[in-house]
Amino acid sequence: MKPSLAPREISRAKARNALLLNQLATPGLGSLVARRWFEGAGQLLLALAGFALILLWFAREMAQLYDRLNGTGETRPSGGTVLGGTVLFSLAWLWSLVTSLSLLRASAKAPQPVPENSFPAALLEESAVLISLATVPQWKRSGGAISRTFQFQDFPAAIKFVNAVAALAETAQHHPDLDVRWNRVALVFTTHSAGGLTEKDFGLARQCDALAAQG
Repeated sequence: MKPSLAPREISRAKARNALLLNQLATPGLGSLVARRWFEGAGQLLLALAGFALILLWFAREMAQLYDRLNGTGETRPSGGTVLGGTVLFSLAWLWSLVTSLSLLRASAKAPQPVPENSFPAALLEESAVLISLATVPQWKRSGGAISRTFQFQDFPAAIKFVNAVAALAETAQHHPDLDVRWNRVALVFTTHSAGGLTEKDFGLARQCDALAAQG
C-alpha cells in the first residue's frame, strides 16, 4: 500500500477532492485524479472485482429465488461469493483511504499561493525592517531592496523554482527582479509603489525560502 509515482506537490483543494471521490464515490477514482497512477489503478481494480463478485452473488440469489418460486430449484449456499466481494471492496476502500491521507499530508507541506493583497504594502519603518530581516536571515538588504541568490543541482531544478516563484508573485501581484545563471537564481524584492521595503517583500521572501527548502 505504499504510495508511489506521486506528484511532489498537490493543492489542498485537490487533495480534499481526491479524498471525497475515494471514500464516498469509487475507491481509486480520487487517486487517479490526483495522478497517483499505481495506487489508483490497483484500488479501482480491487473495487471493481469486489463489486463484480457482489453482483454475481445477487444474480445467483435471484436465480435461486426464481427456481424456488417455480419449485424447480435447489438452495445452494453462495455466502462465499458475497464475502469475497465485500472483502475486496473493503480492501480497496482502505487502500484508497491511506492514499487520501498521504495526499492531505503532502498538500499541507506544499507552499500555498499567496492571496492577492495578503501582505501590507505600506512602507516599513527602519525598526520594522530590522525585525523582518531577522525572519529571512539568508537575504541581504541593499537600500530599499532585499536580495538572495539560490543555488540548485542543475538548470531544470532552477527553472522549476523560477516557475513556482512566478506563480506566487503573479497571484500576489508583486514581482521580483530575477536573474537566472544555469543553476543559480537571484531574486530582488522591493515595493516600487511604496518607495522601499514593505511586508509584501518579506512575505514573498519567506515563501521563496519555503519553496527552495523543498528542493
